[in-house]
Amino acid sequence: MSRRIWLTGASSGIGAALAEQLLQAGHRLAVSARSEAPLQVLAARYPGQVLVLAGDLSDAAQVRAIGAAIHAQWGALDTLIVNAGTCEYLEVRDFQAAMIERVMRANLFSASYCIEAALPLLRAGIKPHLAGVSSSVTYLPLPRAQAYGASKAALRYLLEALRIDLAAEGIDVTVISPGFVDTPLTQKNDFPMPLRWSAAKAAAHIAKRLEQRPLEIAFPGVFIAILWLLAHLPKRLQLSIGKRMARSSAKEPL
Repeated sequence: MSRRIWLTGASSGIGAALAEQLLQAGHRLAVSARSEAPLQVLAARYPGQVLVLAGDLSDAAQVRAIGAAIHAQWGALDTLIVNAGTCEYLEVRDFQAAMIERVMRANLFSASYCIEAALPLLRAGIKPHLAGVSSSVTYLPLPRAQAYGASKAALRYLLEALRIDLAAEGIDVTVISPGFVDTPLTQKNDFPMPLRWSAAKAAAHIAKRLEQRPLEIAFPGVFIAILWLLAHLPKRLQLSIGKRMARSSAKEPL
């Protein structure tokens, strides 16, 4: 059955690939991102299925306007997939609280604005479903990931707490926890990315699993299992492993 889905961060990476999967399955898709051009290309390829709603999702007023546009067009929403986000790595010798604020705004606050706008629409939808893209980095503290990891951990907690409070209303909540995926963001990484998946493979996996409405979608399995095992080691041992993973330059004396 065709669903009315709002997907954020749909202009590139996992979001763009997931949009293709959902549209090919026959769903109607409201797509949001800062960059409108890729969204218009998508709309041209799938006429009648795509509602282009570009905007800055870190601006609460713009998000409210997007929610109003969805209401005007569809009257309700069946699924919200909060995917938009960013990644920045913090250099501890130049600790910048502004970076943490910036990443939090992109990854947590924008998601919160979207959820606020979507909940009234989901309540009017059919078998409503809320999904959000967190990260496998939330399982284990990693070097330089303070801003990104903190934002994704906060998003995970937000979604898991919402799951409890929304259960009485019949709104299911799924946390999506990818490992490394080949996207424009990860292509900037200057470190090894083991067991990396293509965006198309990740999107196909997410789309298939979303139909089952699980509590969590985490992949790839081997990578997640390794992180889970490391996360359950004694904290001192975790610290020792983390120090080995840290950049050598960070170990040099001042």
